[in-house]
Amino acid sequence: MAKFFTEISSELQTFIENQKVFFVATATGEGRINLSPKGLDTFKVIDEQTIAWLNLTGSGNETAAHLLKNNRMTIMFCAFEGKPLILRLYGHAKIYHERDKEFQEHINLFPKIAGTRQIIEMHIDSVQTSCGYAVPFMDFKEERLQLNSWAEKQGEDRIKDYWKEKNTKSIDGLETEIFETK
Repeated sequence: MAKFFTEISSELQTFIENQKVFFVATATGEGRINLSPKGLDTFKVIDEQTIAWLNLTGSGNETAAHLLKNNRMTIMFCAFEGKPLILRLYGHAKIYHERDKEFQEHINLFPKIAGTRQIIEMHIDSVQTSCGYAVPFMDFKEERLQLNSWAEKQGEDRIKDYWKEKNTKSIDGLETEIFETK
């Protein structure tokens, strides 16, 4: 039942735009595989083979660390309402920080969200759809506002202090280069 495509069709873009959650997976050659749920208005289709997502401050910074070692990434969407569908985007990603010109070029694609940490851009190698018959129906109630409220209370300086404490290395001890590049 799985089908592969070389790009995001307009139908699949509409599906993506209607989803409230997506999942990001990365891994290096060794260590843990990272799989993270993401939400809010943080995902944008740039064109048929390029996406960008706004990475917000979190307790770790695994995606950044992994992408520096191995730039492969998979993103998955699931239909929790309506017609069943699982959509996976496979590709190679780059991570951009506020100091990078690409960050500045992409930031206006997203709403202003306190605690914005990075923008990840992924070139899509392949797109896969599958049935999603076993994915349950779930109703969307509302967005959680705690992360945004927390980040707004912290302010930029305290957010950067938090990054120094919690986001400079992965749980496997890999550098994230959140403050500087090699």
